[in-house]
Amino acid sequence: MDLFDYMRETKLEKESPLASRLRPRTLDEVVGQQHIIGKDKLLYRAIRADRLSSVIFYGPPGTGKTTLARVIANTTSADFRQINATSSGKKDMEEVIDRAKENLGMYGKKTILFIDEIHRFNKGQQDYLLPFVEDGTVILIGATTENPYFEVNSALISRSVVFELKPLEPEEMKEIIRRAVYDEVRGMGAYQADIDQDALEFLADIAGGDARQALNAVELGVMTTEPSEDGRIHLTLSVISECIQKRAVGYDKKGDNHYDTISAFIKSMRGSDVDAAVFYLAKMLYAGEDIRFIARRIMICASEDVGNADPMALTVAVSAAQAVERIGMPEAQIILSQAASYVAAAPKSNSAVNAIYDAMEAVRTTKTTVPSHLQDAHYKGAKDLGRGTGYKYAHDYPNHYVKQQYLPSELEGRTFYHFSDNGYEKELEEHLRRIKRE
Repeated sequence: MDLFDYMRETKLEKESPLASRLRPRTLDEVVGQQHIIGKDKLLYRAIRADRLSSVIFYGPPGTGKTTLARVIANTTSADFRQINATSSGKKDMEEVIDRAKENLGMYGKKTILFIDEIHRFNKGQQDYLLPFVEDGTVILIGATTENPYFEVNSALISRSVVFELKPLEPEEMKEIIRRAVYDEVRGMGAYQADIDQDALEFLADIAGGDARQALNAVELGVMTTEPSEDGRIHLTLSVISECIQKRAVGYDKKGDNHYDTISAFIKSMRGSDVDAAVFYLAKMLYAGEDIRFIARRIMICASEDVGNADPMALTVAVSAAQAVERIGMPEAQIILSQAASYVAAAPKSNSAVNAIYDAMEAVRTTKTTVPSHLQDAHYKGAKDLGRGTGYKYAHDYPNHYVKQQYLPSELEGRTFYHFSDNGYEKELEEHLRRIKRE
């Protein structure tokens, strides 16, 4: 590094945003993520011993993925190189690989390549890295907000250890916020700022575990608030609520948060928890989820988890799907709420699911023939072949029922549909028993 590079980095460090200035430089400064960097954990030991293998850090924004990479950069003896997948391409990777080969061949020095937002690289770009990760030319650190099992090549995943970072807990958020407000060297302490307790509690909660959100709010609050008569800047609840006007919802329509939320939504309806179903519905709507996608999931649940225990559930769900197509937001949220709450509250049965799965398995494993009396007798020559002979027309008999063989002989006596004791399904079973008994 020459004098100009040093001066430029020094200036950037002083003038960079608070979230960057306050970034931990050592493991001991890191707040949270003790499940992976606790002193008895693998990652902590590997960083301390400078024996890191390729890793992928995965988690929501503001949870410390880049921070951990920078901590590694500060503690390793390896040559640390960083690129961002949003602005870098194959040429940038080739330059890093060439230097890594030189480091290894001439000096016996390892190279760590940190790729921020690695999920932004396409398959070809990720494939390019594979042989160099495999032979140890570079040690890869990838950071992604997307589930790597969806977005990163399986070959890279198999050669890396995936560490999932969690949203920071409120108490951890409070510690970071206090540092931001009162640290006079790297924080905003030189501005003589104070944060009220209720504002601290509010910000720690409203940031949703995203430290960057909280730090940006602190910086904005300090820089835009006039000192009071006592000469200090007071970050009140009113000030903080203006600086972070909307809760940071942890939801990405293309990532695993999307799948987690829709999973929780469906499981809440299946579990007959109306309140939870409406909450997850609201979370999806708030994040801008496609209302047609939500409607489809409600229709599936209405059949899969309610079924004939309440046949009206599917009718409500289908009607809701048609209505939201015609009406759109914001009124569609009311329709979806009605449908989701109905399906959640309805009696449950998965008999239809089990029946079709069992029947499909029987079709797959058993060679069958349609009984001759059920075969089509309308085409020319069918009767001469015995097609349809002996068929009994059910409406000609009491209760519109007559006993005869319907299943193929190979499956005679098999039961595929098992009625539950819930809702209307119990009545259907009693009806069948009655007409077969009389």
